[in-house]
Amino acid sequence: MTKIFIDGKEGTTGLKIFERFKDRADLEIIQIDEEKRKDPEERKKLINSSDFTFLCLPDAAAAEAVSLAENPNVRIIDASTAHRTNTDWAYGFPELSAAHREKIKNSNRVAVPGCYAGGFISLVYPLVSNNFIDPDYPVTCYAVSGYSGAGKKAIAVYESEDKPYDHNSPRQYALTQQHKHLPEMQKICGLSEKPIFIPLVCDYYSGMVVTVPLFPKLMEKRYTPDEIVTMLKDHYKNQPMIKVYDFMGEEVLPDGFLPANTLSGKNHLEIFVYGNEDRIVLSSRLDNLGKGASGAAVQCLNIMMGIDETTGLL
Repeated sequence: MTKIFIDGKEGTTGLKIFERFKDRADLEIIQIDEEKRKDPEERKKLINSSDFTFLCLPDAAAAEAVSLAENPNVRIIDASTAHRTNTDWAYGFPELSAAHREKIKNSNRVAVPGCYAGGFISLVYPLVSNNFIDPDYPVTCYAVSGYSGAGKKAIAVYESEDKPYDHNSPRQYALTQQHKHLPEMQKICGLSEKPIFIPLVCDYYSGMVVTVPLFPKLMEKRYTPDEIVTMLKDHYKNQPMIKVYDFMGEEVLPDGFLPANTLSGKNHLEIFVYGNEDRIVLSSRLDNLGKGASGAAVQCLNIMMGIDETTGLL
């Protein structure tokens, strides 16, 4: 039986990973005593006795945890930002290309994408890799997310009886354009410059929409929305966790609205293309705690184990 240790199980992502394993008879979950969960020696012992260790920790703690892994057979799946741009690590987004999937399958070190970054990369990576836009295209992105992505302290504020008045509205942040996902968004997509990125945290629990607008006149040629849909459908063909909808997504957006919370609790990602031939908009919808975090981590585990990647996810 495969032995799993979740370092940081008390956090939002760690708890969601643990929940996704509750019906997995093929896994043995190694749990740390509560009073020892910050003890490096105890963590070291459990990491090295596992087959797979999930890191659901702040960046510095995740880097420390990797240094504790002395057993060469331990395979680490890191949900932090610490290793996402490290070329020695596999980037945990298997649908991007056959090379990404193969590296995940064979690697002992996998970095799980960030939630915003995963939504962004799902749109921009195919545009660049299929030569629809140049690497130096001036990419802009805005995104709305539920408050669960902000961590346990923020969740407590949003759910308290004394919630500040301004928390009732969407709130922009990372206004200095220094969001921690930007290096990942640039590097994985092969962009020459970091995009302008405008995230908003909103007063609902989970789910997000990440949006990238395009001017066809600035693209490699003046592509139509239908041509972009065709390219994306081909790029993500036979990928069970990604669905690309027809232009305007009318089968799921009959009223013309694109809500951000409808995939809450789910583990897949949806892509929409809308707009017109002069101004095209691409949007990716996902659960920031699902395909944007724990769901992506479990999908990577399944691939590394050589089993159906949707196990425990659909």
